[in-house]
Amino acid sequence: MSQLVCWFLVGLVHLVPALALFRPALITRLYGLRADNPLFALMHHRAALFLAVLIACLWAAFDPAGRQLATVVAATSMLSFLLLYLSYGRPASLKTIAVVDLVGLLPLAWAGWHAFHR
Repeated sequence: MSQLVCWFLVGLVHLVPALALFRPALITRLYGLRADNPLFALMHHRAALFLAVLIACLWAAFDPAGRQLATVVAATSMLSFLLLYLSYGRPASLKTIAVVDLVGLLPLAWAGWHAFHR
């Protein structure tokens, strides 16, 4: 599997949550939060952070110099969510997100290994 494909796959994990920055209705669909909930603004901001992770992954796909940082950024995003998911008793409403992050760790591990062992 090529670096390009791996970084695109890891970026894809972050695409839909990042799109919520531009389509806030996705926040309701993804997380069940209505726009009148005070946490909606926090989740909207979270979408901007997902956009940053997505950009880092796409950057890493084309620029080897950015791959180590992209590995750390994406791993922090995905592993922290998975640890929180487990610590909160694996809520059923977040299972799909957890599965996507877990599957996304495979290409990230491969790309990250190559980023740090070139």
